[in-house]
Amino acid sequence: MNLNDTDFELFDVPATFAQDRAALDARWKQLQREAHPDRFAAQGAAAQRVAMQWSVRINEAYQRLKDPIKRATYLCALNGSPIEAQNNTTMPADFLMQQMEWREELDDVRDEAGADKLRDEVDASRARALSSLDSLIDQKGDYAAAARQVRALMFIERFAEDIDAKTAQWGQ
Repeated sequence: MNLNDTDFELFDVPATFAQDRAALDARWKQLQREAHPDRFAAQGAAAQRVAMQWSVRINEAYQRLKDPIKRATYLCALNGSPIEAQNNTTMPADFLMQQMEWREELDDVRDEAGADKLRDEVDASRARALSSLDSLIDQKGDYAAAARQVRALMFIERFAEDIDAKTAQWGQ
């Protein structure tokens, strides 16, 4: 293992958006076994500290690779199109209109059925956006467009959390 390896190199998987989750899970377990600090107990505290650092590195890479948005963000950054969500919040006008409509719908939701309907719509939008990331990254290599799509997905994810927060208030 090399600390300078990308997450993809560390996990020995292609640097693509599409990933086999079962393969990632299996490789994570294998890497964790190889780097477990207990395996280095006989080599002393320094070797165990290095193993612990590797274990942290492996876990961080796994968290990025298994999550589609984090993986897309990482791929965009590796390919010169960082997301910069804090500094770049520009969105297409139609997407902003959709967000405003969803916000109004959420304000008007009064029951679980209405929340479920809105959540289904948001989930469908999320699925379309994730599918487009697959095309933008793996087929077209258009990382600038993928970065814009990731920023849109971040908005969608936050809105989905807002729906959950509102429905959680009803349970109190």
